[in-house]
Amino acid sequence: MKHTTLRDLDVSRIGLGTMGMSFGYTGAGSDDAESIRTIHRALELGVTFLDTAEIYGPYANEELLSRALKGRRDQVVLATKFGMISHTGGGPGQLDSSPANIRSAVEGSLKRLGTDHIDLYYQHRVDPNTPIEDTVATLAELVAEGKVRHIGLSEAGPETIRRAHAVHPVTAVQSEYSLWTREVEERVLPVLRELGIGFVPYSPLGHGFLTGSIRSPEQFDATDWRRTNPRFMGENFRRNLALADEVRAIAAAAGLTLPQVALAWLLAKGEHIVPIPGTKRVARVEENTAADGVELTAEQIAKLDNLPPAAGDDHNEEQMRLIER
Repeated sequence: MKHTTLRDLDVSRIGLGTMGMSFGYTGAGSDDAESIRTIHRALELGVTFLDTAEIYGPYANEELLSRALKGRRDQVVLATKFGMISHTGGGPGQLDSSPANIRSAVEGSLKRLGTDHIDLYYQHRVDPNTPIEDTVATLAELVAEGKVRHIGLSEAGPETIRRAHAVHPVTAVQSEYSLWTREVEERVLPVLRELGIGFVPYSPLGHGFLTGSIRSPEQFDATDWRRTNPRFMGENFRRNLALADEVRAIAAAAGLTLPQVALAWLLAKGEHIVPIPGTKRVARVEENTAADGVELTAEQIAKLDNLPPAAGDDHNEEQMRLIER
């Protein structure tokens, strides 16, 4: 596995998102043993960058990683997130990046993860009620104390990124980016390149759509958040199936799988872009990490660049309000 840097943090070129092992998707939490095997296989294949958050479960995913990484903590760059749970009385789902809440959150994550430091600590969503300067100042204190090594933001807009970076260097920004979600190209990526900040695309396979395995919304159980996602509903779903099939055709012509092409396209967008495809299956992590060795031709990249945009917003209305603030 090749390596790159997020600012000055060394990571594998492809990471592993672990949310779906415990939260949000059909079958989450149903087979922790397979999830742990998947994490171990990822490490064997050279993946060093693992991504979780306190809200995933809540809490269960961090605890799962602690079990999986017993005796292996020094092999990984461990990223987690705060700010979507209020420990000051609001509970899960309430944005809270106040200094007091960050202090409570980091202690909980350290305990659940079974570690004395977090390698990359992200603000999960921008809190409109707390100035970003106050949030980052608290994170800077945690860096000075050794509890956090690097700080990050998730789904932040350009001006918020600049204001945060002025207080303490931001190592990475995480936002959704894939063949069917490309809004960051216009406003966010240029700022990151200017400031020397790394970029971590989450859902690089379109919440599973770009695996080619989803052919009907009926595949989702009642706990699956994609049931409320506009891209997975009605006519949008049918139109997006055609888009996935176009990517599949390009992949077939190249002798690759659909996910490998989707990930290789992202890797071609810049050296300091590190996608974190999520899976809870060993076979999928083997397939995804193989994209590290794929070099797409200029013609293939041009075809992928020129695909039509996906139909429908990439989040429901409530979630869209939390993005690029």
